[in-house]
Amino acid sequence: MALAIIDIASLDERQLKAAARILRESLPSPTAYKGPGEAEAEVAKVIADPDRFGMAAVEGERVLGWIGAVRGYSHSLELHPLVVDPPFQVHGVGRALVEALEARARSEGYLTLWLGADDDFDGTSLFGIGLFPHVLTKAAEISSDRRHPLGFYRRLGFEIVGLIPDANGAGQPDILMSKPLT
Repeated sequence: MALAIIDIASLDERQLKAAARILRESLPSPTAYKGPGEAEAEVAKVIADPDRFGMAAVEGERVLGWIGAVRGYSHSLELHPLVVDPPFQVHGVGRALVEALEARARSEGYLTLWLGADDDFDGTSLFGIGLFPHVLTKAAEISSDRRHPLGFYRRLGFEIVGLIPDANGAGQPDILMSKPLT
């Protein structure tokens, strides 16, 4: 596979539509970016918002996936979102996108990369349970299935740094992960 990582803003209209379709179809969440125009609005925001940027993985003219970033802290960059077209998952596209983002983040002086990995679809052992009290004890005991990206991010060096209980509804946490860039 001759994969190239390019600035998402350089994609043409057809490719931007593909990026929105990938966002809509690749996340296991039953609600994320599924409403009319939500995925297209997210792609547009990554391009238009000066506090955001994105990169796309392309093979020839075909978009295989893309990654976004949000500049919210002075020294920690948020990865949001990472999506890979389902037929190309488990082929190194996601890893290549994360590595490209890490390189850019380092070049811009960021010290850490962080993300939230929601579980609103029963992808981890934390789904459907009350996390209080002892939230961090439960975080240390987490397990996940193949649909949840927790294992993927762990293989790339991210670790759990916190939980937001009930972030997406009762028993649906956001799992905060981070990794050093130095």
